[in-house]
Amino acid sequence: MKRDMSRRGLLGAAAATAIGGAALHAAGADDADNAEASAGVKIVAVSCSPRKGKNTAVSLTAALKAAAAVGANVRTELIELAETAIASPGEDGDKAFAAVAAKLEDPTVAGILIGTPVYFSSMTALCKAFLDRCMYFRRKDFALADRVAGVVAVGGARNGGQEMTIQSVQAALFTHEMILVGPARPACRNGAAVWSGVPGGALSDKMGMAAVECLGRRVAQVALRVAGSAGPPKQK
Repeated sequence: MKRDMSRRGLLGAAAATAIGGAALHAAGADDADNAEASAGVKIVAVSCSPRKGKNTAVSLTAALKAAAAVGANVRTELIELAETAIASPGEDGDKAFAAVAAKLEDPTVAGILIGTPVYFSSMTALCKAFLDRCMYFRRKDFALADRVAGVVAVGGARNGGQEMTIQSVQAALFTHEMILVGPARPACRNGAAVWSGVPGGALSDKMGMAAVECLGRRVAQVALRVAGSAGPPKQK
């Protein structure tokens, strides 16, 4: 077959080569992104209730179950701070926090759920102490940056301050350059508000359970998307 050696023909061939190379580069990048996402992510939930295995832990367990259902490459873990000695900064509590911090800064952890009961329209003292201790991550070059985060608040009344509590926890997480998400459509709320005062406890709150399940799915879905993309470089 005779090649077109004219200027127009040569330019056309060069353009086709450039386009083909760009397509191959894009395909290679996509393959790398997909390989990174397929490697899997881990979603960790931290229960800040002083009572182990109660409504907050139950709610987070439901969220983690929904997160795991997103795909076989999603692993989950529940951490309960009940009965730990985490204290406010300046007090003796480093050993208890260090054990939790080691799990959260694991590079495979792409999503974090924080759950707290509502005490007088705010988070528990345990939750506040934990969030205060998280200054550790900021000092480690913002180690939690780009992790996806969601918040669950469990109150004794349907409108018992859950949204105020969720926003208070979110405000702390924003300072770590985390990616905050809420339950997805159709509800699209700030976070998951659960009513523990309903007969039967949190599991009987159909609206609340729908919210935590939706939040768990959303955290996992966004975490997988972030893991599958190199994204912009971190600001220094």
